[in-house]
Amino acid sequence: MRLFFLFLFVSFTSFAQIQTPTVWTVKVKPETAKVGDEVEVIFSAKIDSPWKLYAAEMSPDIGPIILEFAFKNQKDVQLIGKPKAVKAPKKVFDEIWDDYILIFEKSAQYSQKVKITGNKPSFISDLSFQSCDYEIAGLCVNSNQSFDIIIKTEVNQVEAVETAIKEDSAASTIDSGGVQVNDTLSNASADKTATTPLESQDDGSLWKFLLVAFGAGFASIFMPCIYPIMPMTVSYFTKQKDGKFKAIFYGISIMVIFALMGLLTMALGASFLNALSTHWLPNLIFFVLFIVFGFALLGAFEIVLPHGAVNKIDRLGDKGGLIGIFFMALTLVVVSFSCTVPFVGSLLIGAAGGEVLKPVYGMLAFGLPFALVFGGLAMFPQYLKSLPKSGGWLNELKAVFGFLEFALALKFLSNIDLAYHWNLIHRNIFLVIWIVIAVIIGLYILGFIRLPKDEKVTKYSFSRIGFAALFLGLAVYMTTGVTNKPLGLLSGILPPLPANQSAAPDKMKALPHGLHGYKEIEDALARSKELKKPILIDFTGYACANCRKMEEQVWIKPDVLKTLKEDFVIASLYVDDKKELAKERHYTSTFDNKLKTTIGEKNMDFQMSKYNSNAQPYYVIVDENGDMIIDPIAYTSYENFKAFLEKGKSEFQK
Repeated sequence: MRLFFLFLFVSFTSFAQIQTPTVWTVKVKPETAKVGDEVEVIFSAKIDSPWKLYAAEMSPDIGPIILEFAFKNQKDVQLIGKPKAVKAPKKVFDEIWDDYILIFEKSAQYSQKVKITGNKPSFISDLSFQSCDYEIAGLCVNSNQSFDIIIKTEVNQVEAVETAIKEDSAASTIDSGGVQVNDTLSNASADKTATTPLESQDDGSLWKFLLVAFGAGFASIFMPCIYPIMPMTVSYFTKQKDGKFKAIFYGISIMVIFALMGLLTMALGASFLNALSTHWLPNLIFFVLFIVFGFALLGAFEIVLPHGAVNKIDRLGDKGGLIGIFFMALTLVVVSFSCTVPFVGSLLIGAAGGEVLKPVYGMLAFGLPFALVFGGLAMFPQYLKSLPKSGGWLNELKAVFGFLEFALALKFLSNIDLAYHWNLIHRNIFLVIWIVIAVIIGLYILGFIRLPKDEKVTKYSFSRIGFAALFLGLAVYMTTGVTNKPLGLLSGILPPLPANQSAAPDKMKALPHGLHGYKEIEDALARSKELKKPILIDFTGYACANCRKMEEQVWIKPDVLKTLKEDFVIASLYVDDKKELAKERHYTSTFDNKLKTTIGEKNMDFQMSKYNSNAQPYYVIVDENGDMIIDPIAYTSYENFKAFLEKGKSEFQK
């Protein structure tokens, strides 16, 4: 009976005049966007009375043809979720279909969120729908409308308008939202009005950007990967003369190198920072460098430049080794990449969208807090030297820093071990070495261990006892971690908590706290379809300090852990995994035109090309088709991450 009525209604339209009871228009809000911004594409329908439009939310099994959106030819855009009705449709019981239906009367409006990933964003949207008039004409009209949507950006606004003007189709228009429409139902003529070119970024916006860059740099100083360079800085400058001038030079060098590294990585690609911070060679160099500095601070030898080099530097007016100080600044910048790469990566991707000077300004502002803090640390030893030398305590201070250098050097060796799956320096070995070093430092401060140039400890001051207690207490604290107990104070520095890989199902990797994550996004998508659960994509890294902090301080919370285990399929994608892909899976990326041969390169390419980001940790919630459900989130607090999971789960169930 239902098929009969459907056939009857459609047949009537064959003998009637062409009718267009529902006409759609499209607008983009805001009209102009930048790379990385999100915009709304608003589809608005005007429906003649008494016609009704069947809503997209209605089940197609009931009978009528529902509203459907199809998107294709996507360029420099990423669709976020599916189109959603701005105002809910009306639910009524229909005797013809003998069921409840969802309809719009007079008007309808749907919103599609879109993220801009390039400087020429565009896509095509095809709408198919059915309008019916039961009350008067007893007719149904099946219709289609197609929209070529070109979103205006700061770098291509003029180009978009000029392209539209050249179109000579009578059915093309440019509406006020920057959308080119090819409408088979519209008789509008082409708009020939050109717009004014977009002006350069206003000063207020630039200052706001620089302020954000400065804040990001200041926040990065408190990240775990910055800790190793602090004692190294102080210990290095204890031996320098004319310290104030060199400290200022050190700070300026830091800012300059940040800017230069930004320009360099713009040329080499946005994934260069990750490769540099996880490759075995830079990590090995820093490991050796810290060991050498450690022995030097313990008095084994003095670090001096060759006489020929010193003479040349002297002739240039450098009497204190500015080249060495510049190298120290370079060490700081490179070592900090595992923490600074989220912001630096955003600047580089922004540069790919047409920005050139803005990333340089941003990198200078980002490096300013580093220059201030580490320049201050460089000046600190000069003030120490001005204090009375009592009992050779300055030698003892350098020796303590020397022992710390040995401990911190182990972090770089651990990065190599994790990235290349050697499994030689697992968490407990790391902890035992640190415990031994902490005990040695404590005993050294108390005078039980002495070096050749040290004086005998005859007086135990409050500060001496306090510092000794600090290191011995740290040793006791770390001892509890040997039993695989999370150590919040050291999360991000230590290797990850051990996971039983043998217990992980096929195609999955064992994660901390009994979790498992799929190694490949394709396997996670297949599993999501089976279980009807959303996917949490965890872009992570073996050498990612903040990833470990999230796992040990946020994931471990009972409610978060329960949600991860029961409500999500996890895809844990390591961007620094050096394991080779099978040769038949090697491919050249369409994002940067470079050959991808390892799992890490594949995952990094997926993150950058799909989500316009190269920061870790980076969490994305998608449905079984890989469509993003809500906005992604990066390193964050327990409260924010919990809310992120709850919102993703709720949106998936709608």
